[in-house]
Amino acid sequence: MTATGYVQQGDGIGLGWTRTAEALATHVSPDEIKKIWVFPKLRREEREWGTAVAARIVDDGRFHIFTARYMLVVRGKEKGQGRVEVSDIGTSSPDVVEEVLLGVQGRTSETEPATEISPELWYGGEDDQSAPPS
Repeated sequence: MTATGYVQQGDGIGLGWTRTAEALATHVSPDEIKKIWVFPKLRREEREWGTAVAARIVDDGRFHIFTARYMLVVRGKEKGQGRVEVSDIGTSSPDVVEEVLLGVQGRTSETEPATEISPELWYGGEDDQSAPPS
């Protein structure tokens, strides 16, 4: 823990991630998402921030990359309010995705690397472990 806040495990579960998954689904069909990486959540005072990177495969086998960032108020009278921003980053070959993740990590000032999660965690499946809808 630092004096200004602390980093939690970026497991992809919780209200902020649920809203992120919903916002991402308005940009790309959940059925097309092949990979998702989440950075550890950052919580400072009454706010929480999270960043995710999602990839879908395009016709030539390359990845089309999206980033999604959320801010969620977790305490106080505005608890539960927040916002999500989704950005269409572009297309790259699968072998440069790690470079893309490092670039996102640098641009968003994330201190820890991203963790890959299963798209089924957010979008269901037989063993649906996703958070309930908001």
